[in-house]
Amino acid sequence: MAALPDRDKLLRNFTRCANWEEKYLYIIELGQRLPELSQEAHSPENSIQGCQSQVWIIMHQNDAGMIELAGDSDAAIVKGLIAVVFILYQQMSPQDIVAFDVRPWFEKMALAQHLTPSRSQGLEAMIRAIRTKAANIS
Repeated sequence: MAALPDRDKLLRNFTRCANWEEKYLYIIELGQRLPELSQEAHSPENSIQGCQSQVWIIMHQNDAGMIELAGDSDAAIVKGLIAVVFILYQQMSPQDIVAFDVRPWFEKMALAQHLTPSRSQGLEAMIRAIRTKAANIS
């Protein structure tokens, strides 16, 4: 994933935003940094159920045993949330992903209370799907 910050820099950048409008713009910008997903990757087997928007996530394990994620959405803010989730899971093995709880990071960012209920449900669906896929790899 090119040009995405690490977890700590994500949190620093997020807390530097003056208000929620700036934070949403930052989330959208992160989504724009995700590499393009091929048309073939926009397939039903990569689709995440439980999201109001269309979401596709691809996961594979590289030669070093680390998980690499790619994804896309038809909604800008959701694509940004995908990028945030990917940043939190960067450079992890399948076992690390299963064991890692992203919710404290969302609390530090005060993200959950500023998302609509449908976006929160979609975010949970993405996390569940990634953890389930990681569990099936490990």
